Parts: sequence; structure tokens; C-alpha cells
Amino acid sequence: MAGPDTPSRSGPRTVRVEPEREGQRIDNFLLATLKGTPRSRIYQMLRRGEVRVNGGRVKQHYRLNPGDLLRLPPAAARPVEPKRAPPAAMAARLSDAVIYEDAGLLVVNKPSGVAVHGGSGRVHGVIEALRADRPEDRQLELVHRLDRDTSGVLMVARKRSVLRRLHDDLREGRVEKRYLALLKGRLPERGATVRAPLKKNVVRSGERVVRANADGKPSETRFVVLASCPDATLCEARPATGRTHQIRVHAAELGHPVAGDPKYGDRTFNQAMRELGLRRMFLHASEIGIVSSETNDRLIVRARLDRSLLAVLEALGLEVPETALQQGSVE
Repeated sequence: MAGPDTPSRSGPRTVRVEPEREGQRIDNFLLATLKGTPRSRIYQMLRRGEVRVNGGRVKQHYRLNPGDLLRLPPAAARPVEPKRAPPAAMAARLSDAVIYEDAGLLVVNKPSGVAVHGGSGRVHGVIEALRADRPEDRQLELVHRLDRDTSGVLMVARKRSVLRRLHDDLREGRVEKRYLALLKGRLPERGATVRAPLKKNVVRSGERVVRANADGKPSETRFVVLASCPDATLCEARPATGRTHQIRVHAAELGHPVAGDPKYGDRTFNQAMRELGLRRMFLHASEIGIVSSETNDRLIVRARLDRSLLAVLEALGLEVPETALQQGSVE
């Protein structure tokens, strides 16, 4: 926790970061400290420099160090309604979706259509539902993120030390991610590797769009063909980097966009897949490989493909890989 050094009800206050908060992102710290403050307001405070760390501005991804001095603005410039608890059915659904658990980590097979956290018009997401369902887990934090419409493996840390270690592993490329993606058309049997720098843009409507751009961040995805027919190819996508919308944009760059992708996909292909029963984007985080925090051995966690996507593969006459039916952990 961080304790106030100079509390003030009406003006700015200063807090000192204590050792157990080391490595926490400042946006997550502020959400926990300024309870009830909307996420959009937190980001606004950071952009405007209303929050200072050791006298200077920081961005939302800044990670705290023990002893940092934070200057915080008044927490409630306007009244904020108390947060509503997540619906019981949602909390139960996410509890049932836990596919691996140890003392420091939860892994969830996230359903499509559920955001990983509240915001952007959605009050609750995976993390809010899990916190409500597990009040004894006081330090639950998302290790990484998935798009709302992407299903599959999502890691949630139960301890700050595990969160820091997994963030280090993600940055150093020690976490292996595998996705199942249905792409438009037939890819060559050898598959394809896309190395295209990606850059985030915000269009006039405020929507976030990612484009291949020479000024973007280096990004690489390998697509391995698992099964194909004239209309579509089931691939295993292996991202070497973890950029926003990376697989979706790289698939579109190949000329073989992800089925059902409303942003980067092909409208005609999406309609054809919809007629076969596809009601969502066909992108599923099927497997993740990490070092176990308990045994220090290599741990693989798999999330099975949901029935609706299996039905689409059956309608296309594509063979379903055995791993797509597996769920749980393998060490």
C-alpha cells in the first residue's frame, strides 16, 4: 500500500509508494487509490500532468518504484456514483471459466464478447467479476489483455511478485502464445511469416485503429497452416511480439483477414461465414507457455475452442486439431 504523507481534503495530496507496490502500473495504482474515479478520468489526469511522480510527468504505463513520491489531485472533482457489483451470473460464468490455478496465478478461458476490464461503455469485465467472486484475493491483476471479441487464455496474477515476473517474461519474449485463427482463402501449405511494424492511430470518431507503418513498432507473426479448403484456412498464429491487434492486422496484410473481424476483415467473406453460423470473430488464444511460479518448470495451459467455432469448422469440412479440444495444464 501507499500511505499519505500530506493528506488534504480539498487540495492535492502526496503519497509515498511502499515496497509491495513495486512494478505496478501507475494507472492501475490510481484506479485502486482513487476509488470510484472513472478510468477515462485517470488517463486524463496523467495526460494533463495532474499526477506527478517525483515532481515530473509520467505516462500510463509507468511502473512504480519503492519510495516514489506521487502528487495526486483531489480524488473527486465531481461526485461519482458507487460502483455496482458485477451481475452474479457474470461472476459465476468467469469463475467456471478458470482452467488453471495455483497460489500465484489464475488462468481463465475468457469468453468472446467479455471485456478484460470495465471501461469504454462497459461497467464490468473479467477482472471486476473475478475480484467480486474472490474477495479473499486482494491483489488480483491482469497480466496481459485480449480484445473483447477474442476468446481464450487470459492470465490473472494473484500476487504482486508473480505479476512482476510475468511482465518481465513477456517483455523478454519468454512467454509463448498460440492462437487459432480462421483466415479468408487458402494459404500456402508452408504458411507465412509477417514482419510489419505496427502503429496505433485514432480516427476522427475516436476509434482506435492499428496500421502497418514504417514508423511503427517492430512486429512479427508466424502463421502455421493446420487445415484448409478453397474458402478458408485454419491457422495457428504465433506472435513473436505482442502489439495491439497484431494478429488481425498481420492477417489482413497477408490478404487473408480473420473471419468475422469487423475492423480489418473482408465484408463479403464475413457474410459468407455468418451464413455458416459464425457470429463472432474467429480468433482464440488457445495456448500459453510460461515458467511455473510454483515449480519453476515449463507450464503449458490450453483453452479449448468453444462449440460455436467447432461447428463452423465442421460446416467448412475442416479437420479439428486435437489440441483445440484440450483444456487445462501440462508441465
